[in-house]
Amino acid sequence: MSEPRTMLDKIWSQHVIVPRPGGEELLFVDLNLVHEGGTFLAFDQLRIEGRKVRKPQQTLAVTDHYLPSINRAAGIAGITNPEIRNVVEWLSQNTREFGIAHIGMDDPAQGITHVIGPELGLTQPGLLITCCDSHTATQGAMGSLAIPIGQSNQERHVLATQTLWQRKPRNMRINIEGTLPQHVTAKDVILAIIARIGIGGAVGHAVEYAGSTIRAMSMEARLTICNMSIEAGARIGMVAPDDTTYAYLLGRPYAPKGADWEDAIRHWRTLPSDNDARFERELAIDVTTLAPMVSWGTSPEDASPITACVPDPASIDDSDRRRRVERALQYMQLAPGTPLSGITVDRVFIGSCTNARIEDLRAAAQVVEGRRTVVPAMVVPGSTAVKLQAESEGLDRIFLEAGFEWRDSSCSMCGGSNGDTVPRGARSASTTNRNFEGRQGPGALTHIMSPAMAAAAAVTGRLTDVRALAR
Repeated sequence: MSEPRTMLDKIWSQHVIVPRPGGEELLFVDLNLVHEGGTFLAFDQLRIEGRKVRKPQQTLAVTDHYLPSINRAAGIAGITNPEIRNVVEWLSQNTREFGIAHIGMDDPAQGITHVIGPELGLTQPGLLITCCDSHTATQGAMGSLAIPIGQSNQERHVLATQTLWQRKPRNMRINIEGTLPQHVTAKDVILAIIARIGIGGAVGHAVEYAGSTIRAMSMEARLTICNMSIEAGARIGMVAPDDTTYAYLLGRPYAPKGADWEDAIRHWRTLPSDNDARFERELAIDVTTLAPMVSWGTSPEDASPITACVPDPASIDDSDRRRRVERALQYMQLAPGTPLSGITVDRVFIGSCTNARIEDLRAAAQVVEGRRTVVPAMVVPGSTAVKLQAESEGLDRIFLEAGFEWRDSSCSMCGGSNGDTVPRGARSASTTNRNFEGRQGPGALTHIMSPAMAAAAAVTGRLTDVRALAR
């Protein structure tokens, strides 16, 4: 009898072409996703070397990072910043030259790469997917092996060969158990995990998220969990495919059809980890008493329940951690002992590949309906399809009547590549995945949280326990 294997073991072995001394293995890539942020360097290298894209039909380009969230009707002419316009145009030019399908700014399927991959049914269980983006792990929620790669040499290698050299990571499983309390979400779960294990807690591992909480989650919630695997130190996050996965994929444009669907289901059901599979590391999380989480520092591990206070560095024994917290509080302009629920904010952003799907927008709209924002706030849907779905449900009217800006899909204020940034010294309540110094703009002060919590901050002007606003 064969030895029990994990999901990672199974998918990895199905893609190995050849090993080489030192432990790396050459893997076949099923789908390579590229976007405009830095990819032009890889295409330039291909030109210099006289190479073509090896499998253009298995490569998809998406414009998302630099795409404006306003003035889209004007097309490329609406991008007033010449550097940003150049980056957007370069991807269009490169995809035409190399024969790659491109979802550009005017495409009805346009959206953030990690939103539209699952949305279009391109992301499927068992596939090995690469993308020049650190949040590629998002798509592992579909039972795929989604690996982030570098924007120059690694991307060039995949484009030129449809293969990737990788060292297999160790297996780690995080078992999340219990029923989530009301108004506590997937974003709160992953922030709680990162706060517990730290941003280096999963380095060198591929994390499989399992347990009753995960099994009860929607596909969109699972995508949020896997999205922030990189913030815990793991480059790969995965959830075993199940009936929730199959129901989500059924009928999507690129999902298998007819007899191919039945064949795919049979294969997908073989992928989950065997019952006795060995994981090098396991962690158990009980969420039954979890409260909504917010970050207070300059790292995703700097997060606490909204009911807590800003920590006192003097109480931290580890000297390195103490110094880092001191620096974080200095940057964030926060005093130890300050109740998190009393921190005022200057603006609110709801968007990003972490939290801009339809379920996220519904949760935020439920909080703001019948209320008014007291600070500038914007909603940037994760895709054009999400935007249209929200509009068909009247969510846009709820946001607009509450005082939010309702914008077009892009990465927007997550990293600010398109010019959507937080002013220096302003404090932001954000649904994004990172709160590093300057992440949302030079000198910006970022607190990350769930969409419902960000909505609560918008209508109160401070970090607020959304449970206090529950109807």
